[in-house]
Amino acid sequence: MQHNELELTEKIVYLNRVAKVVKGGRRFSFSALVVVGDGKGKVGYGLGKANQVPEAIRKATDRAKRNMVKIALSGTTIPFQVIGEYGAGRVLLKPASKGTGIIAGGPVRAVLEAVGVKDILTKAIGTNNPHNVLKATMEGLKELTTPEEISLQREKEVQLIKQ
Repeated sequence: MQHNELELTEKIVYLNRVAKVVKGGRRFSFSALVVVGDGKGKVGYGLGKANQVPEAIRKATDRAKRNMVKIALSGTTIPFQVIGEYGAGRVLLKPASKGTGIIAGGPVRAVLEAVGVKDILTKAIGTNNPHNVLKATMEGLKELTTPEEISLQREKEVQLIKQ
């Protein structure tokens, strides 16, 4: 593991108690959805299931640390508007000017705070299922690229846009 454990922030997005009905009654277990990020463009999420809440959170955090990905940021926001899709969940991510803050709800806010975005406008469209909204947000963030990466692909140099 090359990640420094001290600088990672973890956020519990969703905690769910699930019941399995057996002969003697109900058996309860817990599932936890956790987001882990370094605040500098790396983020991951994980789902953990266990009979106790702390164990479920620990498992989810471990899985999130293993699944971290690098996200292309542009200062305190994202480089361009993007729509992430996963299942029925769609999330619109729109760059915003400095001082706007994170205009987002629930799972989307948790991911964006963990990745280190400070100014962004978002809208979750379709489902409000935290699992699908979180995965849609991650899919949208993975689509982002920097102008430098595009210029390498096109084998052209970066040009400034005059307005």
